[in-house]
Amino acid sequence: MYSGRMSTEERLIRSTRELLWERGYVGTSPRAILERAGAGQGSMYHHFKGKPDLALAAIRRTAEELRAEVEAVLTGPGTPYERIEGYLRRERDVLRGCPVGRLTMDPDIVASDALRAPVDETLDAIRERLAGIVEEGKEQGEFPASLDGEEIAAAILATVQGGYVLARASGSPGAFDAGVRGLLALLAPHRPAETV
Repeated sequence: MYSGRMSTEERLIRSTRELLWERGYVGTSPRAILERAGAGQGSMYHHFKGKPDLALAAIRRTAEELRAEVEAVLTGPGTPYERIEGYLRRERDVLRGCPVGRLTMDPDIVASDALRAPVDETLDAIRERLAGIVEEGKEQGEFPASLDGEEIAAAILATVQGGYVLARASGSPGAFDAGVRGLLALLAPHRPAETV
């Protein structure tokens, strides 16, 4: 499944990331990780202290990648509204859900401070970045001064994460797309009517 040039440690991390997304923490057994990674019996314990240590490395990697993808969109060109729109409309596998957000539904991850930390940090970083963009839009007159950047950022994040849940429940990305369209309509810059 993986390139022969990829290290065993890297194959273990990638396999664990995929399995956590597909099955959750409890459903991701060491045996399943080893099988998917094409690794030998003692490989996990050679590179990691055990399943929790490997899961933490996988969660950190997933969180880092998501943050980098989001940051690339949010720091790109365009007005604050266009960058928020870019974030909301960026390509994603809606029916699989968010690889980080889905971890919040896993009781074993939520119960572990160590495993939950990269998830919390990532969602907080995205929310903070979005809040900054809303504030930037207010300063430029693109958004009304009455908007609270933190609250709008929380609503954006809730729309994305809730959209994943609704899409998975309906088996169609339509629910996600409808939530995005609705939020963008609410955030659309208000321009004064032109005088004739």
